[in-house]
Amino acid sequence: MHCSLFIISIFASLFFTSSTAADGGWATFQKLSGCHAGQHVDGVSKLKHYFQHFGYINNNHPNLTDDFDDDLESAIKTYQLNFNLETTGTLDDQTLKQLARPRCGVSDVINGSTSMNAGKRKNQPPSPPHPNIHTVARYSFFNGARRWTDLTYAFLPENNLTDSVKSLFSRAFDRWSTVIPMTFNQTTSYSGADIKIGIFRGDHGDGAPFDGKGGVLGHAFAPPDGRFHLDEEEEWAIDGRNLNATSIDMETVVMHEIGHVLGLAHSSVAAAVMYPTVPMGKKKV
Repeated sequence: MHCSLFIISIFASLFFTSSTAADGGWATFQKLSGCHAGQHVDGVSKLKHYFQHFGYINNNHPNLTDDFDDDLESAIKTYQLNFNLETTGTLDDQTLKQLARPRCGVSDVINGSTSMNAGKRKNQPPSPPHPNIHTVARYSFFNGARRWTDLTYAFLPENNLTDSVKSLFSRAFDRWSTVIPMTFNQTTSYSGADIKIGIFRGDHGDGAPFDGKGGVLGHAFAPPDGRFHLDEEEEWAIDGRNLNATSIDMETVVMHEIGHVLGLAHSSVAAAVMYPTVPMGKKKV
């Protein structure tokens, strides 16, 4: 399968490691409240791993220790800018609250590029907090490749999904079809489908293990890959049923991940489908 429309800021999915999840995950960040540059605090190394997995710290960074160094401060400022927070560079309450929210597993910054706030200059403001992050074009074309017009999707047979869940996916694909010149059709051939949908837990063989309830909700791989995975261990709400303060609306996440399958990057607009975090107990499609 080839794609002519490709959002160039999505090349891979980066995720929180299972070891971090086993150690308490993002909730452990709460004890870092008020930390700032120059300090040495237990747990800062986990925060650095978090920012590394989501692209804010270089993968080759040599100092993933508990030292609150300049690189971490820069990463925090970039994160705060991307999520419309005051760019203090410190772990204030609003930043910690944002860090604790369930989110998509796809990186916000990939190879120093982002389509979120840190990659934009509106009315020529000062340079973004992170000097190595820059904006990317909204899309580019593969020369000579055919354009997508009709895509097929299939569900992993072993999941034995209910008709309600399958209808939810169908409804989400139909929503996308109303705003882009493409159609999506279900097929029974999982191996031959353009988009392969599976629900997994933990390490499921794609190099990006899920971390259990409340962390990474799902991930999808950019064109022309087509893999689309959700975390089985989440408390999913389907068709509005069981939607409460601890559950996640599945259709909201499905809408978001379809965007990644098509090549879209994350947005800093909180109301947008491609905003990286998802509120518990609320439907946003």
